[in-house]
Amino acid sequence: MIKSKVMFSNKQLFRLIFPLLVEQLLVMLVGMADTIMVSAAGEAAISGVSVVNDVNNLIIAILTAVAGGGAVIVTQYLGNQDSENTKLSASQLIMISFLISLIFGVLCVSFHSQILHVLYGSVEADVMESAKVYFWITALSFPFLGVYNSAAALYRSMNRTNTTMRVSILMNIINLVGNFICVYLLKMGAAGVAWPTLVSRIVAAAVMFKLCFDEEAPVSVMWKDILSWKQTIISRILSIAIPNGVENGLFQLGKVIVSMFVATYGTMQIAANGVTNSFCVLCYTTEMAMQLAVVTVVGQCVGANDYAQAKYYIRKMLIMSWIMAIVNNIIVFVVSPFALQLYSLKGETMAITETILGMECLAVAVFHALAFVLPTCLRAAGDAKYTMYVGVISMFAARVVGAYVLGTVLGYGVVGTRIAMYIDWIVRIVFFLVRYRNGKWMEYRAI
Repeated sequence: MIKSKVMFSNKQLFRLIFPLLVEQLLVMLVGMADTIMVSAAGEAAISGVSVVNDVNNLIIAILTAVAGGGAVIVTQYLGNQDSENTKLSASQLIMISFLISLIFGVLCVSFHSQILHVLYGSVEADVMESAKVYFWITALSFPFLGVYNSAAALYRSMNRTNTTMRVSILMNIINLVGNFICVYLLKMGAAGVAWPTLVSRIVAAAVMFKLCFDEEAPVSVMWKDILSWKQTIISRILSIAIPNGVENGLFQLGKVIVSMFVATYGTMQIAANGVTNSFCVLCYTTEMAMQLAVVTVVGQCVGANDYAQAKYYIRKMLIMSWIMAIVNNIIVFVVSPFALQLYSLKGETMAITETILGMECLAVAVFHALAFVLPTCLRAAGDAKYTMYVGVISMFAARVVGAYVLGTVLGYGVVGTRIAMYIDWIVRIVFFLVRYRNGKWMEYRAI
């Protein structure tokens, strides 16, 4: 029983979570629309976009980790009612996010061809051509994505998710309309889904960045703080961001390695994997929203040094995550036979896709909340290194090795790679539950 004043009422939780659900659903749907639209250009184009998205997701995961690390520091200062350091941390987060994302953007644009040949040299020539075009154009958007992610994280930290939802709607409308024009009317193939992505991220970054200068907001930024280097604040941000970035980066690297296995299974299985990845994101909608929400809630509780409430909200939000995941995945499974008809897939490719999708819905509903929402709670409390160690070791020992054995050696193909992924989730759950129950996570407050 919580004796201190409740930090988040049910109404406040709803106002935090609902816009995040809408925002994540939009992101997922537009990602699906990319794949549906580019499928009109053939399976080579789908496959090219699919393999690049695995690489892009690696970069995006690192940028998201930086934004998440900054959000943890900002929310803890906010919970501690330290206005000066809250705003200083926000400005420093914008600065460090831009610098890191700029470096990745320059490297990926400059060496896009070499990177793809090293990772996917075995794919067919038409797949590689689509991949190259899609990669260098989307890489141009990384600096803007870094700014957008960090600015959006700041708004979420002060429970203003309605704002991030509206900007996300704007960004996704631009992307969707651009896709329609470039793919269907201008017949640009893979480039037709890349250019709208770039434009939409530029607009979203500009809008969110401008909003962050609202001096009346609990969290705001100032040019003098953005253009300075405050080592203490940067160190605190990176103390969360680096382990989180290493975990997310190596997690995505593991997925890239698995996609390299898949790239040897033939165009049909590559296409089935790409379409499944595109459609299956709907399975994760509620979970992704809750991962963003718990940073705000747990971070502020820990910042206020109120671990009783932190534990209360962790349990409460895990239960909410589980219930929402079950409902969400039942809906996805029921709708999937009709939705998959939107993709231009051949018979065998469709059969593989349907098999993987059924597995995904079941696994996400049962395992995903404990495997991913719980460690996000631990990171929000400052316990980032433990989640990094568990995540990285489990990814490579269970998912990568398991995918090679089940998918390549035993010949189960993409189905085998999915089974290995679920084994990875179960391993993670065991270690994170032990950490939560023994209370060690309460010793790592970040401020």
